[in-house]
Amino acid sequence: MTLRIIATICILLCIFVSPALSEEQSINSKLDEQVMKFLNENEYGWYDMNVPGVDGKKLYDLIIKGKYKSALEIGTSTGHSGIWMAWALSKTGGKLITIEIDEQRYREALANFKKAGLSEYIDARLADAHELVKELKGPFDFVFCDADKGWYKNYFMDLDPKIKTGGCYTAHNVSDSRWGRGGGRGTGGFTEYIKSLENYKTTFFYEGSGMSISYKVR
Repeated sequence: MTLRIIATICILLCIFVSPALSEEQSINSKLDEQVMKFLNENEYGWYDMNVPGVDGKKLYDLIIKGKYKSALEIGTSTGHSGIWMAWALSKTGGKLITIEIDEQRYREALANFKKAGLSEYIDARLADAHELVKELKGPFDFVFCDADKGWYKNYFMDLDPKIKTGGCYTAHNVSDSRWGRGGGRGTGGFTEYIKSLENYKTTFFYEGSGMSISYKVR
């Protein structure tokens, strides 16, 4: 290939590819601005069983680092954690399925997803996760569990076969102790079970409300 042909190809790439990349970057930049603006404006307004911001940021970082695309959330509440995860998924080319049983919280979450500009990256379901989790086909490469603590082990056992090798399973309000952070929350059975599995590597994140992070290694 002569230098003249190579130069011509480079010029054509600049003409046709650069505008497309510039447009994509502009769209991403606008979405980032919208999401950050929404999160900043509502920083202190997340009650009703939502995660603190530091835990939301951790979920975002885990998805970005793992380049995960097929995510599931059990327990939407009003959408704080879902916004952080969907924001990350908007960058990896993925999508979030999130499940909430309470209709009022579900409706509020839908409104928040729309305001944050992330609705297209979220499939929000109003359903009983006890049943729906069993029905979902998967596979998933990222899961965040933040629902009824006494059912944590059941959720995990239903999802384990649907989690890809290399995938990450996270659970909120969990610590490396018998009963979970705060005691009496019923997560101890789950914690001890997932720690015992040889095909999962589990660590704990304590900067927020306590979260287990388990990678499926095989």
